[in-house]
Amino acid sequence: MHYLNRVSKLIFSVIVVVLSFLMQYVNAQISLPEIPIKLTFCGEPVPLDDPYIKERLEKELIINMYKHASTILILKESGRWKSYLQAMLDSAMVPQEFFYLAVIESELDPMSRSGAGAAGFWHFTESTAKEYSLEISAYVDERRDAEKSTRAASEFLKRAYKKFGSWTLAAAAFNRGSKGIENAIKGQNTKNYYQLYLNEETARYVFRILALKLIIEAPEKYGYNLSPSDYYQPVAYKTIVIDKSIEDLPTFAKSLGVSYQTLKEHNPWIQNTDYKLVLTEGKKYKIRIPAKKD
Repeated sequence: MHYLNRVSKLIFSVIVVVLSFLMQYVNAQISLPEIPIKLTFCGEPVPLDDPYIKERLEKELIINMYKHASTILILKESGRWKSYLQAMLDSAMVPQEFFYLAVIESELDPMSRSGAGAAGFWHFTESTAKEYSLEISAYVDERRDAEKSTRAASEFLKRAYKKFGSWTLAAAAFNRGSKGIENAIKGQNTKNYYQLYLNEETARYVFRILALKLIIEAPEKYGYNLSPSDYYQPVAYKTIVIDKSIEDLPTFAKSLGVSYQTLKEHNPWIQNTDYKLVLTEGKKYKIRIPAKKD
């Protein structure tokens, strides 16, 4: 019996030592985020000299630093989408930093869908999508078309900027709605986003954008060490313009030299219905398939 007690105590001591070592190791790996001295959003200063503002940014950085799986995937997807979406924003005369708004909305997944039914890269609701001429039907959901949805997002942001005179408030309006931001400004008599009392999601919204911007632009500062080959690469496409309905999508895909899976993967705006694509009369659509390498 005494022998067993001694063995038990020895095992317990070993466990304590191992756990202590593991805790020291884990604690050594955890670090607080680097907060820049100065920061802007679309050329507008973020008042980081205010300790409360700095704290709010730090919280979003900590959250996203330690959401390891999703943050790694966002970083990898940024290799595929960042240049493309930023070029579209730039051509629409919208600051390229709004790319990071798409990041926090959908994590750059065109098939993303919120609990409230918002969908696509920019998470448009059905009503807002239709307001900005994005088609949604049993066969088509243009919220999932990178080109068309980015044009719609650009138009929303430009209208909001014209209304509020601030890209920061335009970003907040993308989340809360222009009317919601307008009511908050009138009720609180300030047009400064950082001084407005807002619902929790909108109050965090710009800080989430800023946090992902910092992490994507300098991932190594926040614990992510990716080599260039780790990023997903842009896809070179061949584009086919169609203006008629397609009765058999798998057969159509085969005629293009690809599988139905490939067709759907690279054209997520095609709804997953009955293998047909019934089009609105008078409209044209772009089918994209990966270009064959020479």
